[in-house]
Formats: sequence, C-alpha cells, structure tokens
Amino acid sequence: MSDDTQKTKPSFEKVGRKLDEAAQKLDQESEKVVAYLNDEVVPAIRTRSTKALRTAAEQLAKLADYMDRERSS
Repeated sequence: MSDDTQKTKPSFEKVGRKLDEAAQKLDQESEKVVAYLNDEVVPAIRTRSTKALRTAAEQLAKLADYMDRERSS
C-alpha cells in the first residue's frame, strides 16, 4: 500500500478510540436523562397523581351522598 492510501484509511485503533468516546458520551447523556427523570418528571407525576386522587375522592364522596339521598327518598 502506498503512503497516501494509509493516510486516508482510518486505523482500527483510531476507530476504536472514536467508538470508546461515543460510548462514554452515551453513558454521560444517559445519566443526565435518568437524573432529569428522577428530579423533574417523577415529582411532577406524583404531584399530579395526588391531585387526581383527591379530585376522585371528592367526586366519589359526592356520588355516595347522592346515592344516600336517593335511597332515603
């Protein structure tokens, strides 16, 4: 092979380094995603879930009151 051909083809070592760098970046980004989910998404879901449960409980109480009134009428 000529020197020009060797210079234009990436070596396996260089490709391996690039793959290693990409894997490290993926690991870092996945850690950021997990942290975001834990810090932002999960608390928001919990807050909305408790609000939804409270609303459902109020509606069920109203339904029970209505059923009591209808039964005694």
